[in-house]
Amino acid sequence: MADPTLFILNGPNLNLLGEREPQVYGRTTLPEIEAACRARAAARGLALDFRQTNHEGVLVEAVHEARTAAAGLIVNPAGFSFTSIALLDALKMYDGPKIELHITNIHAREEIYHRSLVSRAVTAVIAGLGAGGYGVAIDAIGMLLDERRA
Repeated sequence: MADPTLFILNGPNLNLLGEREPQVYGRTTLPEIEAACRARAAARGLALDFRQTNHEGVLVEAVHEARTAAAGLIVNPAGFSFTSIALLDALKMYDGPKIELHITNIHAREEIYHRSLVSRAVTAVIAGLGAGGYGVAIDAIGMLLDERRA
């Protein structure tokens, strides 16, 4: 039997991690984050589908795909966190455990970043742990999946 699949979906501008505002987002690149996530997911017995897009519709379609292909979902919606009702609606339709992830503590930043629309549709939110937050989110999804199986 195949390992359950975890989707990690990344929104706009995250392809520029390591270059974009390193004083805010750190110097770790998205490929480095992906490599760490693959190792962490494998250690938890999870297959990993890791994606990044700068296009809202592509992100929404990935959530739609997750409805039938993913046991758990981690999403770093980036700028779409604060603007995308379409992403919020898509996440509402996904029944598995889902975590909203932010590299920075959005609540300690400028006021425009304080209110995430998608938070209403997720199981949990992780913010402010830097690139390491991805590993914490994978562990949390593993815990939530274990609870569902128990």
